[in-house]
Amino acid sequence: MPVKVSVIVPVYNPGTYLEDCVASLRRQSLPTEEYEAIFVDDGSTDGTPARLDRLAAEDPRMRVIHQENSGWSGKPRNVGIAAARGEYVMFVDNDDYLGDEALERMYAYGVTHGADVVVGKMAGRNRGVPVELFRRNHPRATVENAPLIDSLTPHKMFRRAFLDETGLRFPEGRRRLEDHVFVTEAYLRAANVSVLSDYVCYYHIRRDDASNAGFQRFDPVGYFTNLREALDVVERYTEPGPVRDRLFRRWLRVEMVERLRGRRLLGLPDDYRRELFGEIHKVVVERFGPAVAAGLQPTQQVVASLTAADRYDDVLALAEWEAGVAPNAAPTSVEWEGGSLRLGFTAEYASGGTPMTFPADADRAPLTDTPKNVEAAVAWIGTENMARFDQATADLLLRERASSAQYFQPVEFTRETVAADGGEQVRLVLRATATVDPAVLPGDGVWDAVVRLKLGGWTKECRLGPAPRATRPEPYAGVTAGRAVLPYWTEPHGNLSLDVGVKGRRLGLGQVRRPDVTVSGARLRTRIPLHAADGTPVRLRFTSAGRTLYTPGALTAEPERPESRLEGALPSGLPRGVWRVALCLDPDAAEPLFGGLPFALRAGRGGVLVVQVPRPGTGQKLLRRARRVLGVARARVVPLIGGRR
Repeated sequence: MPVKVSVIVPVYNPGTYLEDCVASLRRQSLPTEEYEAIFVDDGSTDGTPARLDRLAAEDPRMRVIHQENSGWSGKPRNVGIAAARGEYVMFVDNDDYLGDEALERMYAYGVTHGADVVVGKMAGRNRGVPVELFRRNHPRATVENAPLIDSLTPHKMFRRAFLDETGLRFPEGRRRLEDHVFVTEAYLRAANVSVLSDYVCYYHIRRDDASNAGFQRFDPVGYFTNLREALDVVERYTEPGPVRDRLFRRWLRVEMVERLRGRRLLGLPDDYRRELFGEIHKVVVERFGPAVAAGLQPTQQVVASLTAADRYDDVLALAEWEAGVAPNAAPTSVEWEGGSLRLGFTAEYASGGTPMTFPADADRAPLTDTPKNVEAAVAWIGTENMARFDQATADLLLRERASSAQYFQPVEFTRETVAADGGEQVRLVLRATATVDPAVLPGDGVWDAVVRLKLGGWTKECRLGPAPRATRPEPYAGVTAGRAVLPYWTEPHGNLSLDVGVKGRRLGLGQVRRPDVTVSGARLRTRIPLHAADGTPVRLRFTSAGRTLYTPGALTAEPERPESRLEGALPSGLPRGVWRVALCLDPDAAEPLFGGLPFALRAGRGGVLVVQVPRPGTGQKLLRRARRVLGVARARVVPLIGGRR
């Protein structure tokens, strides 16, 4: 069968990080014979070459090419392209890994839409990845209708025939931004680019020691020399005008202005800051006309203007002011509605921990001249923020704590001005409500609520919180699509998170009150601290003296209350004895999980009574304790016998 995808992995001294990459390649859902992985070892000096040779001997999907060190990733990727047999090639760094269905989904999406380039959704583990690009799927994306230019790393899928027809290859040698040159040309020459955003395909990892190549301090002269080559590609394939200006704006914003803002600039040594500023100043003056900077947000425009005017001290002073600016998102409500969770919050910017204020009356005015000082710059930024308030937006993302995968949630919001300082100043506040449907989240785990606030010159994120203990709502767990979801406040910070697939004590079943439990005829009823839609099916388990019986049940919503009512059948002809009761929220699961309820049923001649859960006797307690001690002892002794820990 023809190979559909060749995965190309340039490798240089990855250490243990290679194992996650290899494991993800082995887990791919694409049939074994339909993909291959080509590891190009660029002269590794650790144990990696031998590890790769063993891997290739064990797994026919894995191929290894050894070469002398070339200094960077460009040559290994080109060597991989030449050796690839797949219809598409996918580039993966040896520090990173793929989602289990990444190759299958990206290949199918690319073939369906005739794509020369397929961009899969990324998640960043302690490193930034594009956000706006992955708001939705883009089956036919261009640099004009989608923010493609925000994603210039090579971690994408490319049709191999397209690379051969265009002769497109990575620049080689010890250099920076070879991926910018390659990916930019691919975007501009591709017949179609498809963006897949509904599944996390690529996990971009920052090593614990931050030793990834992209995190090393660079030589400004060499870096911006290489950056000019990416600008040359844009000039080669576009005409002067709005499209070229928009593309150039990406490098001005990301690679230059953002390096000169806030804490990012202040954290650098002064001599390096000055060298960096000097090289950025040269590129701004040489390559960018006024229309490029004019499309930036207000604060970015000011930094670009001061940089073009070669005013380092003012750029530094503005960074010191901006370092205190941060978003604040305060929760106002957490309520279940049907099968969805409604999260209310307000969001605004603060400076030094105090809500920012802006002129009550402001008209937009273009930045035609460089501000004469930092005070004038801050005043213009404030006026522009007020004038652009109608463009401010608030988003809520859920970010999975273990993987950093994140998804936008539907949000409705209003913009409000709140009078301050006697009415001459106002606070700019967004009041929002997000609707979270836990059923569509791709997996169990802890999901943190993150607010993304775009206002004037800033687009920043913060956790939803903190919520003061005295005023915060206490949310209930809910049941949807067979999964229990617990909204809760983190400790000690008081931010909102969702535990999806929550089990055990955190589910709250222990809060069921025995007086609320009734047995009538063959039916068991009780109020339970879980939100559920009417008719949510559940399963009950009854155990006594080694016997286990099961019956069906259902949860019914309680009007005007967050709880629901549990009703289930008693086992027919329940034998005499004390029966423990447990509840399963997903009766159709292959391996159903039950949570114990804090009451029992005593069946006898007089019928069935609700009683306290029987406590274990002294003998049972001693037996359990002995088992625990024995288990700990085994855990300590057995590894030592084998000489390993």
